Amino acid sequence: MYVEPGIHLMQGDEAIVEGSLIAGCRFFAGYPITPATEIAERMSRRMPQVGGVFMQMEDELASILAIIGASWAGKKAMTATSGPGYSLMQEGLGYAILTETPIVITDVQRGGPSTGLVTLPSQGDVMQARWGSHGDYGIIALAPSSAQDMFDLAIRAFNLSEEYRNPVVILADEVIAHVREPVKVPPLEEIEIVERRKPSVPPEEYIPYLPDPGEWVTPMPAFGEGYNMLVESVMHDEFGHRIGTDHVAAERTIKRVYYKIEKNVEKIAMYETELMEDAEIAVVSYGSTARTSLRAVREARKLGIKAGILRLITLWPFYDKIIEDIASQVRAIVVPEMNMGKIVREVERAAKGNAEVMSLPKVGGVLHHPDEVLSAIKKAAR
Repeated sequence: MYVEPGIHLMQGDEAIVEGSLIAGCRFFAGYPITPATEIAERMSRRMPQVGGVFMQMEDELASILAIIGASWAGKKAMTATSGPGYSLMQEGLGYAILTETPIVITDVQRGGPSTGLVTLPSQGDVMQARWGSHGDYGIIALAPSSAQDMFDLAIRAFNLSEEYRNPVVILADEVIAHVREPVKVPPLEEIEIVERRKPSVPPEEYIPYLPDPGEWVTPMPAFGEGYNMLVESVMHDEFGHRIGTDHVAAERTIKRVYYKIEKNVEKIAMYETELMEDAEIAVVSYGSTARTSLRAVREARKLGIKAGILRLITLWPFYDKIIEDIASQVRAIVVPEMNMGKIVREVERAAKGNAEVMSLPKVGGVLHHPDEVLSAIKKAAR
C-alpha cells in the first residue's frame, strides 16, 4: 500500500519514508535519535502495510549491520540516524563498502560535536559522510533541500545504491526533516525504479567480485539462490578469499571500490542552477542553507547585482567540472554552510584560483538569514 499519487502535505521525515517504500525498501532497522526518530516511527507503521519488516535495534552499529544482512538476503534496506549515531555506524559502513553491499543511510544532521545540539540543525557531517570510515573508497551522498527532495532523493538513493552496489547517504538536516510542505507523488508508472542486477551465469561460473569487461560492478545474488558467497570484511580477491599480503590483489580491489564511484561522477552528480546565465557572483550552497541563499540571490538581483546560485544535490562524489565552469564565468563564489567551512574547501580546490572563493560559515544551530548571505554577495560584488 503506497501513498496515493497527488499532492500531500508531508514532513520531510515522512516524505523520505514514502519515497523509500516506493523505491522498494522492505527492511528498516534503526535506533531512535532526534531529529531522525520520526523516520523510524513512520517506518514501524508503514513497513507491515507493504509486506516489509521493521526492527528497532539495540544501537546504531547493530542497525547498520542488520541492514547489511537484509541486503544480502535480497532486500532493499535502510537505516536512519543523526550525527552521534552515524559516528557509531562507521565500522559497519566500511564493511558494506568493501563487501559492496547496497544500503541506504539517512543522516539527519544536528549540531555537534558529541551529543551536541539535539534539536537544532547543522551541516557538520559533510566530511564525515565522505571520509568517516577508514581506508580508501568511494561514497555517494545526497543533500535534500525540501520535503519534495526527501521523497525524490530517497528513490534516487536506492537506485544509485543498487546500480553501483554501494552505500548511499542521504545527508539531510533538522530543518529539512521537520519542515512540512506539499510533496508531489507521481503515478507509480512514471517513477524509475532500479532493481538489483542478478548473475546471468550458473553458480559454478560466478565470480563474486569480478565485473564483466567494461563494467565496474558485479551482479549480486542473494543468499539461498545457490551461489557461493564469501562476504568477508578482510581485504579479499575477486573470489572473496582473503589475500593476506598480496598487495597487487589489494590494489585491484581498493581501486575498483574507489573508481566505480569517482569515475562515474558525471552520471551520479545532480545539481540545480538559477540566474546563472549572466551571473558575476555565484552562491554555492546545499541543504536547507540553499533555501535562504536563493532568497538572497533574488534580493541581490533587485539591487542590480548579477548574482546566481548553484545548489549542490550530490555532495559526494564532488563534481569538480561544474565548479570549474562557474569559476571561469564569475568574479567570486560565496559558500554559505552551517559548519566552520567544509564544502568550501572542495569549491576552492575545484575553482583552481579562477575566482575568489568566500566562506560564510555559521554554527550554533541557527540557519543563515538571507540578509547575511546578501551582505556577503554585496561584499563580493565591490
